[in-house]
Amino acid sequence: MKNLEESMYQLIVETSTNLPNDVRRAIAQAKAKENAGTRAALSLSTITENIGMADTNVSPICQDTGMPTFEVKVPVGVNQIEMKKVIKAAIARATKDSKLRPNSVDSLTGKNTGDNLGDGTPVIHFEQWEKDVIDVRLILKGGGCENKNIQYSLPAELEGLGRAGRDLDGIRKCIMHSVYQAQGQGCSAGFIGVGIGGDRTTSYSLAKEQLFRTVDDVNANPDLQKLEDYVMENANKLGIGTMGFGGEATLLGCKVGAMNRLPASFFVSVAYNCWAYRRLGVVLDQETGAIQEWLYKDGEKVDLNVEQEVAAGTEEASEVREVVLEAPITEEQIRELKVGDVVIINGMMHTGRDAIHHHLMDHDAPIDLNGQVIYHCGPVMAKDEQGEWHVNAAGPTTSIREEPYQGDIMKKFGIRAVIGKGGMGPKTLKALGEHGGVYLNAIGGAAQYYADCIKKVQGVDLMEFGIPEAMWHLEVEGFAAIVTMDSHGNSLHADVDKSSLEKLAQFKEPVFK
Repeated sequence: MKNLEESMYQLIVETSTNLPNDVRRAIAQAKAKENAGTRAALSLSTITENIGMADTNVSPICQDTGMPTFEVKVPVGVNQIEMKKVIKAAIARATKDSKLRPNSVDSLTGKNTGDNLGDGTPVIHFEQWEKDVIDVRLILKGGGCENKNIQYSLPAELEGLGRAGRDLDGIRKCIMHSVYQAQGQGCSAGFIGVGIGGDRTTSYSLAKEQLFRTVDDVNANPDLQKLEDYVMENANKLGIGTMGFGGEATLLGCKVGAMNRLPASFFVSVAYNCWAYRRLGVVLDQETGAIQEWLYKDGEKVDLNVEQEVAAGTEEASEVREVVLEAPITEEQIRELKVGDVVIINGMMHTGRDAIHHHLMDHDAPIDLNGQVIYHCGPVMAKDEQGEWHVNAAGPTTSIREEPYQGDIMKKFGIRAVIGKGGMGPKTLKALGEHGGVYLNAIGGAAQYYADCIKKVQGVDLMEFGIPEAMWHLEVEGFAAIVTMDSHGNSLHADVDKSSLEKLAQFKEPVFK
């Protein structure tokens, strides 16, 4: 199949840079319902701007390549071994061209392979069918939303909802709880796939398979259709909102599948997917591998520039204070900040993810970090012919993974501000008060929007950890984020968690008879 590698390369690039129309429609509808001027509305505006920039730049919508997962249906006789080799070659090529971030690391050594290849990556599932064409579908599901996947074993006691039994009502409670527990850490507003039954492995697989259904797909099983409709109607009443900032849009899609199980086991698995729902597919000629048809593309791209409703005198929308900061930042400047302030960063910031935080606990920093800003980010980088590095995508990663380290590192090195997504926990909040620090929430997935704010790469240290985990020294201009944890003990994330748990309790009573 002489055209197969080029077809697979096009599929990978399109999936990484171009959201399908069903996802765009869901985001546009959410944006139209959100009250203008609120934190959630500002976040959705940034998200839609980012989608447009990714289209224009043909660059990753989100910097997190995630785990490339292919579902391939082939006629009898197609050489699956050769197809797998070609798909891997296309993945490596797309990574080299900075359409994907190198994201595959050895589980024991942590060493990044640099090309997104390795044992278990990418994931490729083959299935034979009787048609005379090849059907290939790809989903790029990032690690941040993957970490919010959850599996329940029924019966179970669920926080806020009580006992969930082995029936449709128990399943309903599990799904509602899954949305609550994700909060803003999976880059909400998001989508979920649910798998009922099977064993632990097949239940999760079924949940992920649901993410290949379109957002507007109607379930053929009437009971599951009612369940999907119920969740979509009520999950948004939790008030978690975009990025966990509160608001009207928490869930954009819910698809449920079921399979038989063993009498002793009853699993409900939920696969959470962020708003950057990167899923496309192609139909290929089985002889040449050329693309005959694109899947999930249904005409002209959906217009995301919809107007939002004007908030009716809500306190949140009434006044937003904007503060400009440039490192080195003083403790006095930090103590003046409050939850809800918008901070504009100019000057220098430095990336630091999991490997950097672990390293800094026992080693000196490669540069002076006193008064500096750390950005939880693993960027997509490209080097030009002159050897200069450029940032192709640079959205925030989920911050809670750094909770064991963050407070200690801030005190040790004098760091004043940390930027990430999804918030952090009580240990970090306590350290912000003791040290005089602040946590700034950037918009998850907005990799093009933030890359545009980075004007120059001033250098890099600790490249032995790989490109995503290295410490990049970035000169930025107009880099905006929202204070969600301040030095006075306030945390928007804790507040939204508490209020959404209280709202979750209203769904405790049985619904399905």
